[in-house]
Amino acid sequence: MKSGAAPDNFGAMSTRDHHLPAISHDHPDVTGGWLRPAVFGASDGLVSNVALIAGVAGGSGGNSAAIVLAGFAGLAAGAFSMAVGEYTSVASQSEAAAHEVDKERREIIANPDAERHELAAMYVAKGLDQDLAHQVARQIHEDVDRAVAVHAREELGVDPHDLASPMLAAGSSFLAFALGALVPLLPYLLGAQSLVISVVVTLLALFGCGAVVTSVTSRTWVYGGGRQVMLGAAAAALTYGIGSLVGASALV
Repeated sequence: MKSGAAPDNFGAMSTRDHHLPAISHDHPDVTGGWLRPAVFGASDGLVSNVALIAGVAGGSGGNSAAIVLAGFAGLAAGAFSMAVGEYTSVASQSEAAAHEVDKERREIIANPDAERHELAAMYVAKGLDQDLAHQVARQIHEDVDRAVAVHAREELGVDPHDLASPMLAAGSSFLAFALGALVPLLPYLLGAQSLVISVVVTLLALFGCGAVVTSVTSRTWVYGGGRQVMLGAAAAALTYGIGSLVGASALV
């Protein structure tokens, strides 16, 4: 309610609003720049390192020292690679969005009437009648910053005050990948000598990772977990086979 509204109208609306049902749901943050790289990093760390370990195990005949060395190398290389890739990707995307927002600001300042009519046309397309659409657009354009923010959301689909952070994306990706990649390596660090143990632990972690992701999607936890397990198992099996073939060939 605007502060300039008449007291009697305010009272009437307050009484009426008092009987409205409460909103009973919340939305998680899905645009903050951390969810996608964290989920992707953890999943990639699990799959890529268990596949690497399986390949080395297949090619080295199960040599634990070689497997541990390869696992640590895969963890470090993958985590840094993921962080660099996410930083570059998100920074480029944010810079491109900021460039377009600046372009929109210049246009609003230089040609306010045309931009105001453009915004009104967007609201008409959304279902508002013309008079109301022009009234809303006119009020929005009373403040340049507000007009820029609204045009950016309507035309570009971005919030100029909430662009994704490259550092947040890189950091979450690095940590998530490192933690994921540590899982298939951990059994060997604790004294296990069998690839089977590493694979089973990793598949359980993949199932958990896939199940957790479904809390912010429309899929069931069984579907999400099962999909991750199948993909991870396929990657490990294929890489083990390739490692066995390469190792056998190298010994000839």
